Order: sequence, then structure tokens, then C-alpha cells
Amino acid sequence: MTSPVRPTGPSTPRTILRPGPVITQAAWPSDREVRGVHVVRIGGAGMSAVARLALEAGLAVSGSDSQDGQFIAPLRAGGARIGIGFDAALLAEDVDVVVVSTAVRADNPEVLAARERGIPVVHRAAALAGLLGGRELVAVAGTHGKTSTTGMAVMALRGAGEDPAWALGAAVPDLGRNAGFSAGAGADGPPPPIAGTAVIEADESDGSFLAFAPRALVVTNLEPDHLDFHGDAATLTAAFDALVRQLRPGGTLVVCADDPGARSLGERAARDGISVATYGADAEADWRVLSERGGAGGAEVELETPHGRLHLELSVAGHHNVLNALGALAATSVSVPETELVALAAGLSAFRGASRRFDVAGVAGDVTVVDDYAHHPREVSATLAAAHGIVEAQQRGGRVLAVFQPHLFSRTRDFAADFAAALATADRAWVMPVYAAREDPDPGIDARTITDHLDGHRVRPLSDREQVPSAVREVARPGDLLLMLGAGDVVETTPAVMAALDAPREQA
Repeated sequence: MTSPVRPTGPSTPRTILRPGPVITQAAWPSDREVRGVHVVRIGGAGMSAVARLALEAGLAVSGSDSQDGQFIAPLRAGGARIGIGFDAALLAEDVDVVVVSTAVRADNPEVLAARERGIPVVHRAAALAGLLGGRELVAVAGTHGKTSTTGMAVMALRGAGEDPAWALGAAVPDLGRNAGFSAGAGADGPPPPIAGTAVIEADESDGSFLAFAPRALVVTNLEPDHLDFHGDAATLTAAFDALVRQLRPGGTLVVCADDPGARSLGERAARDGISVATYGADAEADWRVLSERGGAGGAEVELETPHGRLHLELSVAGHHNVLNALGALAATSVSVPETELVALAAGLSAFRGASRRFDVAGVAGDVTVVDDYAHHPREVSATLAAAHGIVEAQQRGGRVLAVFQPHLFSRTRDFAADFAAALATADRAWVMPVYAAREDPDPGIDARTITDHLDGHRVRPLSDREQVPSAVREVARPGDLLLMLGAGDVVETTPAVMAALDAPREQA
């Protein structure tokens, strides 16, 4: 699998926050009153979180996107003015700041109009930092596991009687929405308090997490990814080191001791005098797994903590989620030390997962079909391991099948061998065409870029997404578990796959 991150020398972290062709200001405006916010690509999970917080803060909110989506209707219901398609006319007179993501290009007509009118254009991370100003931040960073760990931390605090603000980059059914100032807040409610705790997902993909100065920082893992932006592993690591240096005085870094990159980050921080808490199965971890018993419904875990032994029950499956839970427990315990650990654990046990994180889409043809966001080799490997554990626990002789849609040509190229090794752990797997996302097509990179690293027929390339239903149907049998993996639009293929599995054999 992917080798651990090792700094190779001094590097300057890259960050999209620096003013450039799109961004005109690195931070949320502090020299003017902000009454109205315009969010470009407002329908994305992360961008809609900014819009939701702005609405709950009593600001006028407008926005745009190229198409409708699941987050847009709730924002409109809350009072946001949203247009489909990008148009300078969407910037009303009351707009004081425009919020963008890395996916927004310099020639976007709304960005151009904002520049002409002298309206500050900031990144979504800077907007989050501004909207949550005055709160003690618990930030969750890492190559994988951020969304689940963030959601777990919010649920843990709620279980202990706290009511934190939160913002993350996916839908979490248990939380009701992907961002908010409190569990009961709404766009038509009173202005939110400016104090308290906020739990946020801190995105390393474009270095924008450097907008935050957290009280507690969880780093779930640290290994190469997003090298299309950072360039190399050393620069990515430098960004994490820079984020650690932004911890507030008296703050704590919480790292997974089982992950070489995160552990090294913690060791460097400790040498600089920063308080560090570790978690994992490692014998020297401060928050340590003593035993775990898992199945389809979750896991039971015995822990050794700095406060004594603890029994933890989880409603999500997989060892990776056990580690996510430890990170959430450690961070919430140090950020709100007066809370009872048993109460934090009780809140955490109610967490049932984030959207597209081992989501059971249903059972078709007696095959369990699961959607999952895994798009990095380690994520694919962890999800497959969790699936094998579930199938073994069911004792029906089922197998683990996987359909994988690579995300980004650059990531497919950089980690092709690692993807192949991860997918080889499935009983059968298929690789779909690459989902380009923000990149231009690269005709030299396709599904075979991964499958050519393997001999045999267990992992096969597909040249067209339309081939997926028939390919799966030909192989699947009752009792199997099928994973639909990827960060692109693979989820849109799931209904056709389930229909094919359900169809009578004579109609195949």
C-alpha cells in the first residue's frame, strides 16, 4: 500500500487562500459589516454548509450552481435566492462577500462581476472561519475519515449535554443537516450565540484548512493524496505542520498512533512543546483499543483511556470506524474537559454514519448493495475489509464484490498500483471509467491503468458505465455483498445494478 509520508526537506505549504485569479481576499472581511453573502456552486455539500450557517446567522443569502441538487431545496426553503446557471445578474445589491470553492474558475461571470464591483471573494474555509468566529474550534483533518469523525464528535458532545455548532462536507442524517449553529437552530430563529464550541471538517485538498486556528485538532491519518494541488508529499506534510502551528495556546493535537504519517506529525509537534494525545491499537497510545468485536450492526469496543477503562458500543461497522470513534472521543474530551466520558460515549453510540459512508442501498436478488465514498487506496482497502467482516459474520458463504469508479486522472495515475492491490482483496471487482471531476480528460489514463497491475480475471476493466449492471449480474449470487465505490457519480449507477439483480433470470 501507499508508503508513509516523510518530509524530504523544508517546504512551503500551498493554499488556495492566497489572493489570485479567483480569490481576492484570504480571510472573511473584518473591516466591514457583512449583510449578504453570495455562494458560487452553492449546491455542493461543503458550499451549502456555508450557506446554511449564513442563513442561521441572519444574513441574506444568494447563490448559484450548474444544476439542482439535494442541498438546494432546503436552502431555498430557508430563504436563499438560488439560480441554476452562472450569471452576473445573480449578484444582488446587498451582496457584501462572494464565497467560492477550488472548483470555481477565474472566468466565472459571478467572480468577474464581484471583482468589477470590488466585492471580496473568499474561499469557503475563510467563510467558515468568519461565520464561526468567537467559538472554540474542534477541527478534524486527515486523508480519510474526516466526515465520519466530525459527525461522531458532534454526536458525542450532544450526548454529554453540549450543543455545538458544526460544519462538514456531507449529509449526516443523525445531525439533521450538514451545518448549523445548534441542534434546534433555523434560518428563521434568533441570532446564534457567538460563544461555544464548533466542530468542523478541515479540508487538506487545497490547503484551505489553514484558515482555521483550532483549540483541538484531530488528524486521522496523513499519507499522499491531492498531489495534483500540493505537488509532492513533502508539501502536503508541510501544510499539516503549518496547521498544527496554528493551534491556539493550550490547544491539543490528537493523532492516530497507528498511522505512520499522523504519528510522525505528533512527534514533531511534541518536540515543539505542543500537547499531543494519541489513539489507536498501538500499545503506547493514550486512548487504546483493548478489544473489539464487530458485525453488520456495528462494534463493541473495550478501551483504555487516560480516565480509566471504557466500554463503547458503535452503530457503524469496521475497524476504521473504531479508530474514528477514538479520535472523536479524545478530541471532545480534551476540548470540553468537564464533560463525562461515559456521556460522550453514549452520544457517540447513536451515530449511524454519514451519507455515502457504507450506506446500504438495499437488497436485490438476495445481494446486499452498499454505496460508499471510498476514493483513495486506503479507503478502498478499509471498506473492503469491513465488508469481509460483515459477510463472514453472516455465515452464508457470501462473497465481497466491488465496482470502483476512479476519481481524478491524476489520482488514478499516482496510485494505480495501490488501487490494484486494494481491489485485489475483493472476491471480484470491476473498474469503471475515470470520473474527471475538476480535471481535463487524459486519454492515457483509464480503468486499465489500474487493472494492468494485476494478473488474472478477478479485477476487470470496464470501458462504459452501461456495462456495470450486466457485469455484476453475471457474477453475483445470493448472500453476496456488493460495494459501489467512488467519489464521483457511481451512485447513479446503483439503481440500474439493483434492477438487474432483481430481474428474473429469463429476462437477463
